[in-house]
Amino acid sequence: MEVNLTAAHWVYLTGILVILATMMFRKNIVVPAVLGTFLTAFVFSGSLVTGLASIFNASLVAAKELFNIFLIIALVTAMLGALRQMGADRLMVAPFRKVMRGGTSSFLVLAAVTYLISLFFWPTPAVPLIGAVLIPVAIRAGLSPMAVGMSIAICGQGMALSADYIIKVAPGLSATAAGVDPDVVADRALVMSLIVGFTALIITWFTQRRNMRTPAPELLTEWESQSGLEIGRKSHDDNNSGGGGNSAGTTSPSGSGAGNVMAAQLNIPAASGSSAAVSVVERVDTTDLSAKATIDHVFKSIRAARTFAFLVPAAYLAFIVYLLVGKFTSLVPDLKGGDAAAMVGGIAALILFAAAATNDKQGFFETTSEHLVDGLVFAFKAMGIVLPIAGFFFIGNGDFSAKILGLPADVTAPTLLFDLVNAAQSHLPQNPFVTSFGILIIGMIAGLEGSGFSGLPLTGSLAGALGPAVGMDPATLAAIGQMGNIWSGGGTLVAWSSLIAVAGFARVSVIELARKCFIPVCSGLVLMTIVSVLIF
Repeated sequence: MEVNLTAAHWVYLTGILVILATMMFRKNIVVPAVLGTFLTAFVFSGSLVTGLASIFNASLVAAKELFNIFLIIALVTAMLGALRQMGADRLMVAPFRKVMRGGTSSFLVLAAVTYLISLFFWPTPAVPLIGAVLIPVAIRAGLSPMAVGMSIAICGQGMALSADYIIKVAPGLSATAAGVDPDVVADRALVMSLIVGFTALIITWFTQRRNMRTPAPELLTEWESQSGLEIGRKSHDDNNSGGGGNSAGTTSPSGSGAGNVMAAQLNIPAASGSSAAVSVVERVDTTDLSAKATIDHVFKSIRAARTFAFLVPAAYLAFIVYLLVGKFTSLVPDLKGGDAAAMVGGIAALILFAAAATNDKQGFFETTSEHLVDGLVFAFKAMGIVLPIAGFFFIGNGDFSAKILGLPADVTAPTLLFDLVNAAQSHLPQNPFVTSFGILIIGMIAGLEGSGFSGLPLTGSLAGALGPAVGMDPATLAAIGQMGNIWSGGGTLVAWSSLIAVAGFARVSVIELARKCFIPVCSGLVLMTIVSVLIF
């Protein structure tokens, strides 16, 4: 199909190239993204008013599309804040220390668990589950936050989602467009995804192992103090109600007060703020309580912490069982994608309420709101920067461009990004390797808008048209295009995709995480394409 490129197409393409070049120079891409949105809208409409309005509209549309990710980060972060206040967060992760003893074992466990959950339910509900339970253990075991984020992104948003072997939405879209059997595409996509994934994981381990540290509770405390806005940037708001953090050494005027005596009797390290039970002891006002009242209070608080340390994993385990029952039987509804993620957020909200009420019965309403506000502030501090960036790529997507440009409902929305890809494919030489890499690159470019699946009809159609011409099975080409599209837009290479959630829970910069994933993932994609042409 012939595509007539307009001035707006060329301006949009220039914007993409400038953004990619800016990322290569390790600079923030918000300014070029906003300018690109303005210039594209201005050139397309010929109206300065539309160009200026598009800057706001693009971020607004992006916010609407991504707010579910922001909200689930906020709810789970708020829940963890309430659990941290009672010390249940560290008790909750204690059993996993037997398996996740060091950086390497934590890396492998994170990868395996992420892959299995994401394969059955997509990464959307998997990331919050892992963020609430396993990430703190991995951090305490010495794995760096960046390695945590890379492991989860590669195995969830990349390896599991690109194959989509269980739910089979992606192979179905690719196969339908290519006119081939969906099962053949699914089988080949599974093999390809494993090649890319294992290659990326091996490279990630070799590049990140030098950042692994000796396991220590202090690592978890240090990690929890990070705002998530940038790696290593600390949050300066240490004013947690009731003490905590830096209050470990100031719980009593005397170093041998009743609180420390109780800590010793209960075999609790009294001088460290990283112990779950210490945070309980630190809140005991030993000057106003008798010894017996102090003992009763401490034991009651420890029992509450232990109860919630058991309740949270049990609740999410029950949720996983529910998903499995829905997947393989008709006893309960089969939840997918957004519905499953909504359940994760709902569970987190109820646990937040229960934990806040346990911590502070009289001030329950206020403390619950404070935790929720803290979660929302964290989510927007860490991830808000991606909204104008996502808005630029959304203006190239026909599903969103009309809203950004303020077009009437009866006007056909421009599809700038797909038009550019369609125009480029006609220039591909008729050679199996060149064609395969061409479709891979087209899939990766189509994935730049960050949804993951939107480019599959395009790559599938190209596979069906080009496969016979170069002597290749269209199913193989469709699977290759699927790999490029989902590994790029599904959440490993672009910061305005579901990679936001991974970075949020790992507390790292989402742009830096995307940059770190680039070489491992692209190396895997290149190897996968070569192997696929040779064996299929």
